[in-house]
Amino acid sequence: MSVTSHRPYVMWPNKALRSVADQVAEVTDDVRAIWDEMIFAMDSMPGVGLAAPQLGINLRLAVVDASDERGQAIRMANPEILHASTQMRTHQEGSPNLPGVWAEIDRPRAVTVRFMNEKGEIEERDFVHLWATSVQHQIDHLNGKMYFDHLSKVKRDMLVKKARKLKK
Repeated sequence: MSVTSHRPYVMWPNKALRSVADQVAEVTDDVRAIWDEMIFAMDSMPGVGLAAPQLGINLRLAVVDASDERGQAIRMANPEILHASTQMRTHQEGSPNLPGVWAEIDRPRAVTVRFMNEKGEIEERDFVHLWATSVQHQIDHLNGKMYFDHLSKVKRDMLVKKARKLKK
């Protein structure tokens, strides 16, 4: 089935973006349809990842595609970080939930993640560089955190204020 639209992004400060998403019990056709919609939304931005709460879906679902050619999306249910490298990587992050602003965020350069894949099997996978950054960013969303929560209060307040100005 080809998806040609997606539900609207939930806009900051909607409380859905501050809620911990619910565990996914099993991969069903409904879950697969949500992943398809999420990939369409991610590719439309274009972005390198998306978490279900960003579309107002309170489930621990994420998609990540940091490939150059696209079409390599990894579908994840209940992703969790098992190991993170001590070496950090800085990347400019943003979100369609708070459009028009970005911030430099430091995150571990590599992570090992356990998740349920599209076949419903538990998988462990290593991610590095932009893939690792995106996976961590999506897991933050599933835990009710935004990328700017990694900033100091002063920087966070400035970022949110700038986003509000852009909206007017």
